[in-house]
Amino acid sequence: MSIDSIRNVCLLGGTGFVGHHIIRRLIDRGLKVRVLSRRPHRHRDLLVNPEVDLVEGSAHDPATLERLFAGQDAVINLVGILNERGHSGAGFHAAHTELTEKALAAAESQGVRRFLQMSALKADMDDAPSHYLRSKGAAEQAVFASESLAVTVFRPSVIFGPEDSFLNRFVTLLKFSPVMPLARARARFAPVFVGDVAEHFVEALEDQDTFGQGFELCGPKTYTLGDLVRYVGRVSGHRRPVIGLPDWAGKLQASVLEFVPGKPLSRDNFASLTIDSVCDGEQQLPCPTRLESIAPSYLGGGGAGREARMQHLRTLNRGASRG
Repeated sequence: MSIDSIRNVCLLGGTGFVGHHIIRRLIDRGLKVRVLSRRPHRHRDLLVNPEVDLVEGSAHDPATLERLFAGQDAVINLVGILNERGHSGAGFHAAHTELTEKALAAAESQGVRRFLQMSALKADMDDAPSHYLRSKGAAEQAVFASESLAVTVFRPSVIFGPEDSFLNRFVTLLKFSPVMPLARARARFAPVFVGDVAEHFVEALEDQDTFGQGFELCGPKTYTLGDLVRYVGRVSGHRRPVIGLPDWAGKLQASVLEFVPGKPLSRDNFASLTIDSVCDGEQQLPCPTRLESIAPSYLGGGGAGREARMQHLRTLNRGASRG
């Protein structure tokens, strides 16, 4: 494949958090974007964009995928779930591994040349502790086994940004909880900004040095889960005592919270937390964005939250005046 040859890009899972950021960057570069959705009417922002072809259908249907990929130069697969019905792993396998295999087969049959896959840090089909990470690892194996596609896999730590389901979820939990009992409070993360992740995807599209490679994506700083929850409390104005739970109590908490609307913690989530989500290799993001430079602008709250936002604005203004 020659450099500068990609003009049409199709996204699976493109209506989600990361997908919107990737779409904006693709459009800014003058590329045509096709996005699959089961419910296009829920995504008016994409429906009204003339550069986006929003197609109704299921990513699990091979015939739909073949029609979708016709005429496309590249496919980006962002599909992922954090929880499944039941505990067998079948839901994760269907959403991550089987869907990826179907997408690869359809892409190959339609002559697509480039395939980018969203995985997860510590994904491993054999040794990972959770169904989530094992199914992501199995999907990676399928991607790298392709013989006709130029493939790249990305493995981010937890992703943060204004629409994230991670930090924002803790704002809600802290708002209504007098104390915060926390499973795996010492689990470590290197949160990475959604804008950095999206930029890395788009930059890699025509970069031949990324073909056949997997990349870990981390932010510049490592935090424990307890650190992150306390930070969210300070910035949002909902400071609460954070009580780290022993593993037996954390497993019990996960078993209970599986039945809470929104499923804030499941047993499979707890299993994923037993391994740190931090990068082992060389940092792939040259200038990763600091959590503290972005999070105050969207976490809200009063008191410390207002002060954090004011400091954020002062920092931005200083940067603008220097520019």
